[in-house]
Amino acid sequence: MSSFLKAFGLVALAELGDKSQLLALAFAARYRPLTVLVGIALVAFALDLAWAAAGSSLGSALPERPLKVAAGVLFIAFGLWTLRPEKSEASNVPATRPGVPPIVTVTAAFFLSELGDKTMLATLTLASTQGFLATWLGAALGMTAADSAAVALGYYARTRLPERPLQLASAALFIAFGVWSLATAAGAEAVSQA
Repeated sequence: MSSFLKAFGLVALAELGDKSQLLALAFAARYRPLTVLVGIALVAFALDLAWAAAGSSLGSALPERPLKVAAGVLFIAFGLWTLRPEKSEASNVPATRPGVPPIVTVTAAFFLSELGDKTMLATLTLASTQGFLATWLGAALGMTAADSAAVALGYYARTRLPERPLQLASAALFIAFGVWSLATAAGAEAVSQA
């Protein structure tokens, strides 16, 4: 039980103020909270399973720069996509959106945001000393719990604040994450060439 609590507490604390919480907030301002929570939980349990199973040896094998570039491009795309109006102005009917269901969008964004994240490193490290199952369950539940607070806040904001400012704030967050991710990837490339 202590391994589970260590993993839960460490990952929940590491997730506080993380980009995943800001993504949860942005998505909850746009989609149903249950959709966002399911996306978070799917990613948390799948990725933490991989991190816990791999142990600490996988940490140095991840190609950091390509992951950051892919995440940056997709976050900017999510931001631009968020700027599209939710309803057609003439009929007040939801606009048709060909393509990707919200659960896929949420899951993909969280997946990318968690690759190379400090919670991944915490799970890898804990799994090497605390055991696989307790670390996996504690880390996944810790991440889901921490991000649930952001989902609740995003939903509250969506139901109380005007839609357009929330839409603009969500888009700005996604684009900022994308630019930051691309900038850190470029910085890592410059350091590796020096």
